Amino acid sequence: MNYSLLFLHQNTESMKSLLFIFLGGGTGSVLRHLISICINQRTAGAFPWGTMFVNISGCVLIGFFYALSSRMQISDEMRLLLTVGICGGFTTFSTFSNESLQLLKSGFYLSFFTYTCGSLILGILGVMLGTLIGK
Repeated sequence: MNYSLLFLHQNTESMKSLLFIFLGGGTGSVLRHLISICINQRTAGAFPWGTMFVNISGCVLIGFFYALSSRMQISDEMRLLLTVGICGGFTTFSTFSNESLQLLKSGFYLSFFTYTCGSLILGILGVMLGTLIGK
């Protein structure tokens, strides 16, 4: 067996997968930014509605995409583009964590509790909903 050809083939497949993740991640990040701005411009107060919406809808989408990819013949590259790429770039756990800390530092304890618990519980429920929709 020619191991150099096997390595080259595996390396090419890995680069192809990374390209799909890269393209999806950029798309997801731009969508996250635009949607967050749109929602935050239409809501008032310290509560980060835009990020919460993006995180919950991203959870629904990732559940849907995983369920869809297990039910249909979707290529590995397309699955990576949709889940790791788009959903990974779209959801914002680091922003969520930072905004939670800012709510705490500002003394908005009820908003902090509502935001953190609501995001976690609704996120898990969103993945479940997406999975059900995908099936």
